[in-house]
Amino acid sequence: MSGIDIHIPFCKQACHYCDFHFSTSLKKKTELVAAICKELVLRKDEIMGEIQTIYFGGGTPSLLTLEELEKIIDVVTSTFPISENPEITLEANPDDLTKDVILQLAKSPINRLSIGVQSFFEEDLKLMNRAHDASEAMSSIKEASRYFDNISIDLIYGIPGMSKERWQENLNTALSLKVPHLSCYALTVEPRTALETFIKKGIVPPVEDDVAEEHYKLLLTASEAAGYENYEFSNFSIEGYHSQNNTAYWQGKPYLGIGPSAHSYDGNTRSWNINNNTKYIKGIEAGSLPIEREVLSKKDKFNEYIMTGLRTKWGVSLDKIENDFGKKFHDYLLLQAEESLSNNLLLLENNVLKVSKNGKFLSDGIASNLFLVNLG
Repeated sequence: MSGIDIHIPFCKQACHYCDFHFSTSLKKKTELVAAICKELVLRKDEIMGEIQTIYFGGGTPSLLTLEELEKIIDVVTSTFPISENPEITLEANPDDLTKDVILQLAKSPINRLSIGVQSFFEEDLKLMNRAHDASEAMSSIKEASRYFDNISIDLIYGIPGMSKERWQENLNTALSLKVPHLSCYALTVEPRTALETFIKKGIVPPVEDDVAEEHYKLLLTASEAAGYENYEFSNFSIEGYHSQNNTAYWQGKPYLGIGPSAHSYDGNTRSWNINNNTKYIKGIEAGSLPIEREVLSKKDKFNEYIMTGLRTKWGVSLDKIENDFGKKFHDYLLLQAEESLSNNLLLLENNVLKVSKNGKFLSDGIASNLFLVNLG
């Protein structure tokens, strides 16, 4: 199974916490869409096997017209072998999902919406500088649910000033809407963002890890009670609605990243496109891929498998470690895991290492303690 991730680098305005590559100017949108279509053709031999997922991320892909989205999808389906029922996801902001737009999308090949709600409270949305308001969040989900069965919504916790009661109410609202998938992320302060500046100047209180951990525990309890499975640290779904795109990423499946700043992985190499729209367009127009590549070492692959595996319900298979990397790696991993196992942060079940419920919020730190630094 393979996937294609298409990065649309445009937004109406800059969210205060975001450090992704994007532009608030849409002047080059037509040229950018054409370049994306050409890059797909230029890289048609980089992915083997059928394409099972097409994911429009960003940025804000819902800023594209339906005609532009379908143009890109047509190039994908005419260039690559496609599975019978591919999952085609569009990330969308609530303010873009008017009744007319939703109706148009429902008639398109897109069969999954990922709606960037982030919060149902005005004070949170204003702090983050989101382009929508709480009423648009509610109305977009309710309207989309009339036409789409497969919907995910994004929520952010650990926001400065967000009490556990307000986070609980956010969860209650989301769960009451009965969308089949939730993606919930802790607010992080990225370098050179507006949020970092506001915190340094004392305009916004600092983000507190203990508050985020408390919110995450509430999330685990509420989602489990509502019948959602936490299949990856930040992702929750009812049965049959795991994101195929997310699942493939966390299981180390190959994917092709198209567009400015998009990342790709083929099992042995990671690559990333230039994060400059103008240079990307010029390079593609000239038939040259503005891309950098890194061949992964055995150590890189081991560490990546530990990092991704421990975030998921599938964990890290010791049999896979021994088969793919050798007994030295297997024995090293078990030795490094002893402390977390004894502290009940890790569990060893059927020769698979998994993070315990107590260790879930610490999963990235636990994984880093298992990374290979050097092995003779």
